Amino acid sequence: MSTQKNKIKEPKKARRSLDSVLAEVLICKKLGWGLEFVSAGYGAFDFEELLVYLKAIKKVWGRKLWLNVGYLNEGQVKKLEGLVEGVSVSIETVNWELRKKLCPSKPVGVMLETLKLCDKYGLKKSMTLILGLGESIEDFGELKMFIEDYGMDRITFYRLKPQKGTVFEGKKVLETEDYVRWVEKTSKEFPKLKIVVGSWLDYLDEISLLLKAGARGVTKFPAIKLFGTKYAGQIEEESRKVGGFEGSLTRLPKVNWKEEVGKLSLGEGVLKKVLEYVKIMNNTKNKLD
Repeated sequence: MSTQKNKIKEPKKARRSLDSVLAEVLICKKLGWGLEFVSAGYGAFDFEELLVYLKAIKKVWGRKLWLNVGYLNEGQVKKLEGLVEGVSVSIETVNWELRKKLCPSKPVGVMLETLKLCDKYGLKKSMTLILGLGESIEDFGELKMFIEDYGMDRITFYRLKPQKGTVFEGKKVLETEDYVRWVEKTSKEFPKLKIVVGSWLDYLDEISLLLKAGARGVTKFPAIKLFGTKYAGQIEEESRKVGGFEGSLTRLPKVNWKEEVGKLSLGEGVLKKVLEYVKIMNNTKNKLD
């Protein structure tokens, strides 16, 4: 939930370098992983700076990705034409009274305007929704109406993980049954809508249930840091219960990273980061117990 992000006093100091981002994108590509979207915290980048990142990421990835920065104005959306597949807005909850209390820094009005601008400039539309904030399944009607009214192409569900020092500290965690129900109802009402779900390490056994319910992708897993661990193996196993898993979270392919970086003319900074990440992955790949 965004309450943790609100504690970042100087977002520009919390952002990642372009070299580290491109290194991660290259690793994801070579290992066959999908990328949900390019995400930048509020105020972390000037928009022109962000465009530099997006152009470089597209070059490495080889195709357009989604962008998640909360909301955008018309001048910004116009500059994204041909650069991204679509834009994701941070709706967080469709219980609107609850949203006013929990997300005062994320006014819904500007996000709705962003969605309209996406229509104007031919960009696809996505939204994020956090479950467990205090909503109930009775609020599903609001979600259904929102998806219909704004013609959403994709939705990402997250489950709230209560953090110490926030208003959610001590709050009961959303039950898997309720999470699955939201995904199932959404998939049934909108079979063409792409549904992505986020889970936590202590709830990975719900992934197969969420996939069976209609989800088509899983996010929120630190794949490099936990590569080859029992958690990575569990995600692969859960995915195979339903049909399969793209790429691998447990086996490193043989890749000449210097050659790959050279093909894209990315420079020594990116190579250094790639080798740093691969070292981390090698150090964890035998920890499947």
